[in-house]
Amino acid sequence: MFENLNYAIVQLAHNFGAAAVVVLPILALYTAEQAGPIQHRFAWLAGLGWAVQVVSGTGFGAVSYYYYEKLPDLHGIAFAALLIKILCAAGGLGIAILYVRRAADWTAKRRRAAWKLLGSLGITALAAAAFLRWFA
Repeated sequence: MFENLNYAIVQLAHNFGAAAVVVLPILALYTAEQAGPIQHRFAWLAGLGWAVQVVSGTGFGAVSYYYYEKLPDLHGIAFAALLIKILCAAGGLGIAILYVRRAADWTAKRRRAAWKLLGSLGITALAAAAFLRWFA
């Protein structure tokens, strides 16, 4: 029972993180004319969403290790999907941090490009999650 509860709690956090990394860049693109505080907050929240993805993704492995004393046996498509998700999370977190620290000096075009890239990384990670889930 506790195993399923632990997986469900990790999944809940992972789902909210996934929603954040997909939705926030889209919202930011629609409010792109309002550079400044709103965009800065969206970047913080997107970075937080990616951090939640990293921590909760690690949580899946930790729960598996706790209950089975081994990590999930991933290979082929599932392993590739996990690698894609890890790369997206690293890139998304890095871009969000750069945005928070330096976007004030960027042109509007560069800020929009950052949001498009963040959105693309979120969508790619979400798509990879489906393959990871069904091929694991």
